[in-house]
Amino acid sequence: MEQPNDVPQQWQQKASNSVLAVQEQWLTQLQNPTLNKFVQQALKNNQQLLQTSYDVEIQKQQLIVSGAALWPSLDLSTRTSRSKDNRPVSYNNASSVSLDLTYEVDVWGKLSDAKREANLNYLAQQARFEQAKQQLVADVVISWFDVVSAQQLLDLFKRREENAQQSLEIIESGYRQGINEALDVYLARNELNTERTRIATQQANLSASSRILERLLGEYPKGAISANSDLPVINTDIPLGLPSELIKRKPTLRASWYELLATDAALAYAHKLRFPSLNLTASLSDSTDRVSDLFSPSSLAWSLLGSISAPLFEGGRLKANEEIARLNTQKQEQLYLQTLYDAFGDVENAISQQQSLKAQYTSTLEAQENALAAEQLSFEQYQSGLVTYTTVLDAQDRSFDAQSSLIEIKNQLIANRINLHIALGGDFAMPSSELKSNNDEN
Repeated sequence: MEQPNDVPQQWQQKASNSVLAVQEQWLTQLQNPTLNKFVQQALKNNQQLLQTSYDVEIQKQQLIVSGAALWPSLDLSTRTSRSKDNRPVSYNNASSVSLDLTYEVDVWGKLSDAKREANLNYLAQQARFEQAKQQLVADVVISWFDVVSAQQLLDLFKRREENAQQSLEIIESGYRQGINEALDVYLARNELNTERTRIATQQANLSASSRILERLLGEYPKGAISANSDLPVINTDIPLGLPSELIKRKPTLRASWYELLATDAALAYAHKLRFPSLNLTASLSDSTDRVSDLFSPSSLAWSLLGSISAPLFEGGRLKANEEIARLNTQKQEQLYLQTLYDAFGDVENAISQQQSLKAQYTSTLEAQENALAAEQLSFEQYQSGLVTYTTVLDAQDRSFDAQSSLIEIKNQLIANRINLHIALGGDFAMPSSELKSNNDEN
């Protein structure tokens, strides 16, 4: 089996740093001790990851089972009996012991193919476990910043509620003085109620985001995690490496490749089942009336036997099993190619999404500054009687949209950056000193 030859030399989405090696330890860039603690907790307590770790151990034991077929099998059996005969009355004692050895000579390498298949499945499961760890860390980081984003949106809604309350008080005061119209009062009251509705909805969203993070940490979903933190903006570019390096670096691709090799070994095993088998058996036995006389040199019996067996007629069963194994190999080959090209697609999509989000962030940041200035100016002009209150509400809506969009885009930038690290196969691993300190705290 060989890797495909049509792997591109460069990523289709051009980048200035595309030839630099993929960056490891990407988690340290965030410089967030709380987040690092959450990651270690998830790696220790996440139920789904623990299940995957048990799958690795199960596959390891399966490898031992397959390897045992290459060794002789030695069995010891003993038997003791006592019988009575009534004609005439007599008692008979009988004791026997037997030591049997069986061994199948691996003439065609059939048993070696079975062990090779189990070993490749074990390597594939190890790679899947490594991918599961990387994905879990990414999910924890993304979920943490979802909580941060939800908290910032909630704080934004509360500030807007305060502003709406202040605006309502000013407008109601002007209405009592005969300066403002009743319509302005109704619109201001409606705006205040709208902000309170947004707060209630966002509080539920914050609790839901907290529960998702708590489940990733292996905890009961209380929805009690809060985050008074900022959303960082990381402007450094991510080294992309070369597409050909992704094949060996990403655990998912390694697992799929090992699975393909395992099906090829299974095909070889199914083919060699149709060949003759050479078996050797040896036996050492003794039988006597008294247990104390067992293993007496004068009564020991032994035998050595070699046999060759070959299937002659199985009704097409062996041939059909070999064909099934061959079709499974071809199926796994296509699955590997699908996994490979999907991995390339994930990288290409993340690169283009990163470029798009950067452009959106720049324009939205500028839009927020303009919208905040327009909101303040419109209210001042309303108080001076130059514009209607509808103009103020329109300016406030534009300001709200710009501020909330900026929070969401910053969160999307972080999530896409992390997804790009995962797509590239970059390892999250923190320095050993940091891991040690976190473990000491636990």
